[in-house]
Amino acid sequence: MTSRELREKFLSFFEKNGHKIVPSSSLLPSDPTVLFTTAGMQQFKPYYLGEKSLFGKNAASCQKCLRISDIDEVGDERHLTFFEMLGNFSFGGYQKEEAIKLAKEFLDSVGIKIDYVTVFSGDKEVLRDEESAKIWQKLGFSEEKGTLRFCGREDNFWGPTGEEGPCGPTTEIYSQDIEVWNIVFNQYYCHKDKSLTELPLFGVDTGMGLERLAKVSQNVPTVFETDLFGLIMKEIKGDDLKTKRIIADHAKSAVFLASEGILPSNLERGYILRRLIRRGIRYGKLLNLSHDFLIPLAKKVIEIYKDIYPEVLSKEDEIIGIIRGEEEKFEKTLEQGLKEFKDYVLRKEPKGGHAGVARDQMILDGKEAFYLYQTFGFPKEIMQELCKEENIKFDERGFEEELKKHQELSRTASAGMFKGGLVDSGEQAVKYHTANHLLLAALRQVLGSHVLQRGSNITEERLRFDFSHPDKMTEEEIKKVEDIVNQKIKEGLPVVCEEMAFNKAKEVGAMGVFESKYGEKVKVYTVGDFSKEICGGPHVNNTSELGHFKIVKEESSSSGIRRIRAILE
Repeated sequence: MTSRELREKFLSFFEKNGHKIVPSSSLLPSDPTVLFTTAGMQQFKPYYLGEKSLFGKNAASCQKCLRISDIDEVGDERHLTFFEMLGNFSFGGYQKEEAIKLAKEFLDSVGIKIDYVTVFSGDKEVLRDEESAKIWQKLGFSEEKGTLRFCGREDNFWGPTGEEGPCGPTTEIYSQDIEVWNIVFNQYYCHKDKSLTELPLFGVDTGMGLERLAKVSQNVPTVFETDLFGLIMKEIKGDDLKTKRIIADHAKSAVFLASEGILPSNLERGYILRRLIRRGIRYGKLLNLSHDFLIPLAKKVIEIYKDIYPEVLSKEDEIIGIIRGEEEKFEKTLEQGLKEFKDYVLRKEPKGGHAGVARDQMILDGKEAFYLYQTFGFPKEIMQELCKEENIKFDERGFEEELKKHQELSRTASAGMFKGGLVDSGEQAVKYHTANHLLLAALRQVLGSHVLQRGSNITEERLRFDFSHPDKMTEEEIKKVEDIVNQKIKEGLPVVCEEMAFNKAKEVGAMGVFESKYGEKVKVYTVGDFSKEICGGPHVNNTSELGHFKIVKEESSSSGIRRIRAILE
């Protein structure tokens, strides 16, 4: 079956079996302890903890996911960074028996043969899962035939997504020697100290990778031979299959991350996007691929997914612009950086009367590594790969120490900042803080939803606002933003503060700097029906108090980040 057929059949099957079909959530989760959505259950996490579900007791979805923990495994038959996860979920509805029977019934319906299943063997904290074993035995599986196997915590116990959360024993289904479906029984809450307490509600959380399911259904050697990768792989010239697979995977992940408005940078989510694009380019060099080879690959990704995830098509120009821009930046520094790396190796090697150091004794020290990172934009992983190719050691600890030292200096430079970027807390600064909210909403209206706040600094005299956007703003765009802000000031909109749970704030569409670690309760400031943001305050009571808003300068702050300086007259 094609991937489209498998996706549709899965959702149709569970809808007929009493599940509400829920669209995929964003790759950027509401949980501030994780960078990306890594599993289908993340958008349902509160419901396992007793919060009333918006979708009833049973739900199913096909979820966009991104995991970087397996990045070094990408290129084998089944590991990916971006993938789709099919899942069915129950929050205090059905339990083990129905979950297992539904899984087997679906796989039977699409012609997937189960080779064997595994269940939790138990340990000192959690008992052996005899109940699941008995259910599988009734369905014809047994230890004697090798179709029922008991495994320990490493294989059959699912930990929480993030620092803490629901968890429990699992039963896993294997076909053609790969795990295709993981069924988690959320019976416990795992605390930050890793201790477990029983949940009041029994939860079922399942995940089945669509790419793996397609591999098995289409009977191909790897996930890269499925229809989800065929068009992309054909576009990549060269003989090294593993290298081609890595490039295809990274191109796909880059498209989906860029579609979420993420821009390449040296921080958090932006760093992951930069790492994937630059790692893809590095592998492209090994195949002698042409300059800007990622662009046609990105277009193939969009072609494959445009009907399933319309955002990749509607944001095609932005996605291509982001990838092209990062390719150009990296190309400019790559040759110089590689030359610097080679020179470093040559300087260390013995020659003539110089004693030097043998290759296998050579180390790229932390200071030199940080120099390559800061000056040429070499991610740590690329330096590690270069060192491996040259058979020299990489001083990871020294590099991390240099990086930490640099980050501490950066933090010291911005010391004295209050919440929300306030340096002063007088009446005029409070006005600028409120204007900050109007500015963000206006920028998103004029430039697009990829615009996110990346920093602010507010004094009694002016506001400085950093935001994600790849291009210099035109005079027309600046004028439009000014006009919108001044119109909202003229309308005299009320500024209302409401305290609510963080997850609730996300549900109602509040903007926030979600790389930050918010507490369970947050303050949400609403300005009429124009702006809604998580913020610490303080603010004016009505926009009419602000005066006339004027942008005095728009400039580059850093790669992919623009900066506006504005005043209130």
